[in-house]
Amino acid sequence: MRLADKVALITGSGSGIGKSSALLFAREGATVVVNDLDAEKGQETVNDIVSAGGKASFYQADVTNPEQVRAMIDAVVAEFGRIDVLFNNAGVSGVGMLHEVEPEAWDRVMTINIKGVFLPSKYALPYMMERKAGSIINMSSCIAEIGLARRASYSATKGAVLALTKSMQVDYAPYNIRVNALLPGTIFTPFVENYLRTSYDDPEAAIAQLKTRQLSGELGRPEDVAQAALFLASDESKFMMGSPLYIDGGVVFGKNA
Repeated sequence: MRLADKVALITGSGSGIGKSSALLFAREGATVVVNDLDAEKGQETVNDIVSAGGKASFYQADVTNPEQVRAMIDAVVAEFGRIDVLFNNAGVSGVGMLHEVEPEAWDRVMTINIKGVFLPSKYALPYMMERKAGSIINMSSCIAEIGLARRASYSATKGAVLALTKSMQVDYAPYNIRVNALLPGTIFTPFVENYLRTSYDDPEAAIAQLKTRQLSGELGRPEDVAQAALFLASDESKFMMGSPLYIDGGVVFGKNA
């Protein structure tokens, strides 16, 4: 029970990495606040947690909307008394070389992936500062450290999230608040699976090609990232501050001969 008696808010936890993290956090004793724009998927996550004997509540909010995010944070604190862990997981992908990306598509990726970290943190931090305790986990990506073809908008946001994480840590260390970032490689989430199957004539060949980028020879699973998120959420990582944690199967620092 590594998160016993902790209250953890996970944005975008209706599916994929967010859902896997919510289920794992609950098994480890946390009261999980599930957030998603999709109420049906978010409630499914809550139902799965409750049916397994865990504790969870669902709050629907758009992480890019200041009023909705502030109302959600205030409601969570009113219901549970505090927020011990904030996992800024919600995000979207963006595909295309820079000259191919339309301004509207660029703005969408920027807004969700960066503002969606800024707003939940902005409104949760005063409560954490008051209690002088908290762990914030920001979802970056190994793409923040490497070049990858046709990912201009996505890589820009994930680099920004990593830089923001380090800056936040300097500001909030005096309040005993830890801020760290997750840097996954290619994770076989439902979103990625759907993208591959709808964007390639031969999805299996595309998957095989993706596997060659990683020393592991395999794609990551949502559970792999959830385990890393659990570590950052727990007191076991109390000496990690402003750190990038790689869960990338060897993409960044490895190269096959």
